[in-house]
Amino acid sequence: MASHTPVETHERPEREATESAAAAAEVRASSAAAADAPAPVSPIGRGMSGGLVLLFAVAIGLSVANNYLAQPLLAALRSELHASTQVAGLIVTAAQVGYALGLLLLLPLGDLLERRRLVTGLALVTVAFLVVAAVAPSIWVLLVAVALVGFTSALAQVLVAFAAGLAKPAQRGSVIGTVMTGLFLGVLLARTASGAIAELGGWRSVYATAAGLMFCLAVLLWWKVPRYKEDTDLSYPGLLKSVLQVAALEPALRWRALYGLLSFASFVSLWTTLAFLLAGPGYRYNEGIIGLFGLIGAAGALMASVAGRLNDRGWTKRLSGLMPALMAAGFVFLWFGRTWLWAVIAGIILVDIASRAIQITNQTVIYSLRPEARSRINSFYMTSCFVGTTLGSLTAALVYAAFGWDAVCILGGCLAAAIVPLWAIELARTRRAVASGGESEAET
Repeated sequence: MASHTPVETHERPEREATESAAAAAEVRASSAAAADAPAPVSPIGRGMSGGLVLLFAVAIGLSVANNYLAQPLLAALRSELHASTQVAGLIVTAAQVGYALGLLLLLPLGDLLERRRLVTGLALVTVAFLVVAAVAPSIWVLLVAVALVGFTSALAQVLVAFAAGLAKPAQRGSVIGTVMTGLFLGVLLARTASGAIAELGGWRSVYATAAGLMFCLAVLLWWKVPRYKEDTDLSYPGLLKSVLQVAALEPALRWRALYGLLSFASFVSLWTTLAFLLAGPGYRYNEGIIGLFGLIGAAGALMASVAGRLNDRGWTKRLSGLMPALMAAGFVFLWFGRTWLWAVIAGIILVDIASRAIQITNQTVIYSLRPEARSRINSFYMTSCFVGTTLGSLTAALVYAAFGWDAVCILGGCLAAAIVPLWAIELARTRRAVASGGESEAET
């Protein structure tokens, strides 16, 4: 046995050297193969299938609908949770405040995190908050849960920006129009669906149903949405700071944010005060009939896809000037709505169609600016629109209380009409910049 030990001792280093050399050769070969392998193909700008566009539209509609579930339920939950009318009314406000914070704090994450993981994660977190809302033992727990659902509902705008990136440039307007149709229909139908489900199973069943739908949505998003992450070394604080930096570098974004602010303020001035007109001496409609007027907004929702296709065909400039004028014309009809119902209906249709077309046109322009910053661009734009919504609803309520329906029509018409001269100024500046050889803004 001892006679074999020297040979064994002598062979071990040789064996180890041979194995090390083989391992090194294998590592070099693997490295060379990895270097020669084609880089992963980015899904950005390669187009979306019809099924994927439909999934995005449904996901966006469901996500934003969660913000409006409480509106028909206020009386029922006030009674069951023993809350005052004032406290119950705060639930609607909490959802909107949460959504606004989501636009500021969550939406920019689309430019920082891997997109599929982000949208799936937001959907699952929304499920958790909806479950808390469904089992809430008190009005205050429900209030917090609804605010958090609103916060994570910024998922809708993350998906809008992602869809704009995935779409082929020549089809971007059409894709944006289609997915935004989902958003508009989500807002439009949420109240109706919420009321119907509550009639069958109580208000808690509304949130339980929404949680189930969002869970199914999370599974589909993980299964179907392509993986993508922007190449950036920004930290989260740096990302939030860069939202304003991007806006400072892009005049077209600032102009479109201003148009969005004005159009949203005009739009909401109608819907903030319409119920007062319809419940007043001229009509004396009850809440059920007044609620049906919201269905007229379906015309505007369907206009979104049409506006998207028109933008793809080069109508961006014409729509930018014509749609605000059409929106202002809608308020002329509404002026006569004090006595004629047909004028109310015609005015609602014109205002809804024009406002949706303005939104789609604005988004078509801003999503063509900086592909690597689309989520931050959307954050700046949608925050501006939310500011317009807040200012418009507050101002319209005060104007109606002080001066009545005619003054509201003047307010809404002037807000919409103001976009036309602003757009003309932007267009003139863009043309001068092009003529002087300077850096041109995005086509307006």
